[in-house]
Amino acid sequence: MSLQDFWDVLVLGVVLGSLYAVIAIGYTLVYGVLQLLNFAHSEVFMSGGFGGLVILTLVVPAADPSGIQSLGYVLLGIAAGALFGGVVAFGLERVAYRPLRRRGAPRLVFLITAIGASFFIYNLAGKVFGRNAARMPSMYENKTLFTLFGAPINVTQTLVVVSAVLMLILVDFVVNRTKLGSGIRAVAQDPEVASLMGVNIDRVVSRTFVLGGLMGGVAGFLYGTTTQVWYTMGFLPGITAFAAAVLGGIGNVRGAMLGGLLLGVVEAMTVEIWGDSWRYVGAFAVLVAVLMFRPTGILGERVARTA
Repeated sequence: MSLQDFWDVLVLGVVLGSLYAVIAIGYTLVYGVLQLLNFAHSEVFMSGGFGGLVILTLVVPAADPSGIQSLGYVLLGIAAGALFGGVVAFGLERVAYRPLRRRGAPRLVFLITAIGASFFIYNLAGKVFGRNAARMPSMYENKTLFTLFGAPINVTQTLVVVSAVLMLILVDFVVNRTKLGSGIRAVAQDPEVASLMGVNIDRVVSRTFVLGGLMGGVAGFLYGTTTQVWYTMGFLPGITAFAAAVLGGIGNVRGAMLGGLLLGVVEAMTVEIWGDSWRYVGAFAVLVAVLMFRPTGILGERVARTA
């Protein structure tokens, strides 16, 4: 690999890692509050992709839009992805998980329910939207904006990274600087004491799901702009993002960010050096190697008892 190749691949890795980091936030928020591995989050991600696709197909004209129009379409797509992802996450919490939590169901039942919900949602999406991949409408001309150490950076890459950074800053602010964030941290630390102090556990859990769903939905839209949208698109990115959350420290928001970026870069480097067939081997080898020496992840685990 030449030096120029290194910078080109690093850019691709950062773009991919930014998406993984945003998806991983949903896993780590829910686990931090409920100690629940919400494997249906990959379908929340997929829902955001279809949300952006459906809305933009209705409003984007066939001709190339102007600069202001392009910005409006991008913001509309982000909003649609967030809305669809948030609604699906809210529905999952109310229909699938809350009844189990109120009945004191074992953790295994939650896990089986999450897997069942995942199968249901992506098969429903395949029935409603079809089994073939669809491409996002052309919102802008995907030209090169600038170069970084000789590596060209196009509009889509810039959109993904900037949007991801803003969302990661926003969720970090919400968790650490707002009343909702105080509730999330209190419930994650000790739900019984939080309840005695006046924290509405159901409300905090529901809003945590919605917050993670908003992030996952936007990630789905952004991912759809880089490739295509299809009904099983959430599976591999979802598994990798879950691994990123574990790598950074499950339950730790900043750990999820770090883990996502690291796995994205490792995956891109692995493809460049050994080929696409080794894409996930390198990333998961790093995960295993780190957990061997630090089982709680890079930034440690921030969870206590379940709500």
